[in-house]
Amino acid sequence: MRRWQYGNVSDAHLDAATGLLKALASPLRLRIVLSLADQPQCVHDLVAGLGVAQPLVSQHLRVLRLSGLTSSERRGREIVYALADEHVGRMARDAIDHAKEQL
Repeated sequence: MRRWQYGNVSDAHLDAATGLLKALASPLRLRIVLSLADQPQCVHDLVAGLGVAQPLVSQHLRVLRLSGLTSSERRGREIVYALADEHVGRMARDAIDHAKEQL
């Protein structure tokens, strides 16, 4: 296991990490991240799976994309969203696991 050395973490790193955590600070965004951790999906798949309106899913996907947590790729008429990397899904799952331990 890797040991953290907090002395070499810059303010820029802390600011970036804070932005990532803020982007995840929504139950719906966490659900989107967990859905995308299973597989990349287009908006209509997320809407169907999450049971929420398309504009709301699109709004939250925008926050995740601007925060660098997701990427997108156009496939014909659809845009397929995926997690930027495996850390994103792991952060969401770890946060939920931690919350379960607290309840």
